[in-house]
Amino acid sequence: MVTPDNLRHLALLLPETQEGDDHGKPAFLVGKKIFCTLSEEAAVVRLAAEDQHNLLEDGVIEAIPGYWGRKGWTRVHLPAADEARVKTLPRLAWDGVAPKRIPRP
Repeated sequence: MVTPDNLRHLALLLPETQEGDDHGKPAFLVGKKIFCTLSEEAAVVRLAAEDQHNLLEDGVIEAIPGYWGRKGWTRVHLPAADEARVKTLPRLAWDGVAPKRIPRP
């Protein structure tokens, strides 16, 4: 099972990532852009449209309803999520917002 602490660790391994706050929830930023937020039971990551479409899993990984989901924001219900799949999400989200000047891991 993936926990918020597991995702926090994975996010902070990415170059120039900082932990901040987004409306009282832990948020992970590169530059000034958020790519992931955490709560007790879920993570929200910003994915490219193609990645979001390919990773959707009924009830486990789902697009946020409305505008935010169309912009790539995707909710992951951590207790039910496949660990191998979830471990790729912070990197995919980071890659979508990180400035090009930062070397990719």
